[in-house]
Amino acid sequence: MKQKLTTLGKVFDRVDAMSAGCYDQNIDVPDISFDNLDVLRIAGEPHPVRTVAQRSISNRLGIPYPYLRRCPPDVQALNLNHWITQEKNEKLLFRFDGQDVRALFTTKYTPVDNFEVCERLDSLGYGLDTEVQCHLDPEFMSLSIPDGAKAFDINGDRFKPGISISNSEVGLASLSISAFVLRLVCTNGLVSKSDVSASYRHVSTKILSEFPQVLDKVSYELGTQRSQFKLSMESPVDNPESTLASFNRQFGLNAQEKEAVEWAWPMEMGDTMFAVVNTYTRAAQWDELSAESSFRLSRVGGNILGMLN
Repeated sequence: MKQKLTTLGKVFDRVDAMSAGCYDQNIDVPDISFDNLDVLRIAGEPHPVRTVAQRSISNRLGIPYPYLRRCPPDVQALNLNHWITQEKNEKLLFRFDGQDVRALFTTKYTPVDNFEVCERLDSLGYGLDTEVQCHLDPEFMSLSIPDGAKAFDINGDRFKPGISISNSEVGLASLSISAFVLRLVCTNGLVSKSDVSASYRHVSTKILSEFPQVLDKVSYELGTQRSQFKLSMESPVDNPESTLASFNRQFGLNAQEKEAVEWAWPMEMGDTMFAVVNTYTRAAQWDELSAESSFRLSRVGGNILGMLN
């Protein structure tokens, strides 16, 4: 799901459909064995292992994932079946989607599902018709809510600030709440680097109970974004393409994210930092990206804007 603007109700429906086959189970470690990196067995029953779970298992067992991925299946099985016997926990928490293993954690992990996030927003008064920007796939959700009452104009450009919430059910990132600004002319969404942003590890139920306080705090500080956007319009850049390449390296963008930046640049081309910032937020709209990469590029735009003072 990657739409410029949609409604919270449509996001809710999509999240509900995606979670239909999902469930969690604590598994006794002695019951776990591996055919290879792609298939593990639980008490003899085979289960396909998704890529995120493969990386998590490799990390947990101390086996470098790139090495393991290059090994033939029998060597993968040899490594995995040896090191699983060294696991110190008696049980591990498995997250399933049907028969697929989508994630693996220790039993201390407290899952926060996207459905719970949507329900919490509904309880706080964000109705199903609330306009939102959303990037969503089975691994990551970025949900941004612009506030029309706080909209502002700079040099003919119209902006709506708001809040952005991101979450990963499979451990790619913690639950996070940050400031968000939507540029209406192209519906580019920028996730700000802010002193009042908050990120929570999935280890306690405090995550959702503190939502109202954090939302209020983030919303209160949104006014600072206006001055930073104005400053970006007034900050010249001698060689924008070289600047983009430098930021790509600084923020460690992967090949696909760099390709998205190349795709976006002709649409945002200019000789100011405003053009550079909006290239990254435009890049987040590229259809080939995962939800996590889209959020990452929006965050890069916000980080660059936050550098200006």
